[in-house]
Amino acid sequence: ISCWNPLQSLLSSMKQACEILTRDPEGGAARIPFETFSFLYSYLASIDGEISETETEAFLHDIKEQADKHYGMVLIRHF
Repeated sequence: ISCWNPLQSLLSSMKQACEILTRDPEGGAARIPFETFSFLYSYLASIDGEISETETEAFLHDIKEQADKHYGMVLIRHF
């Protein structure tokens, strides 16, 4: 029996979004701007309903710290 994990499902969706939206070549880092990542993550987390606003804000704060070290870009490895 497998348990559905809303956070893992959301992160999987975000990985796919990064791969679709990036301007990096195929097989590259799949970077996207933090603003884009934040918008998508916040939206998906809110419609999911299982991830609290506090958890979302804390996660995005950590991601922003990583993105700031990479010229405002989020890399898949950051999450």
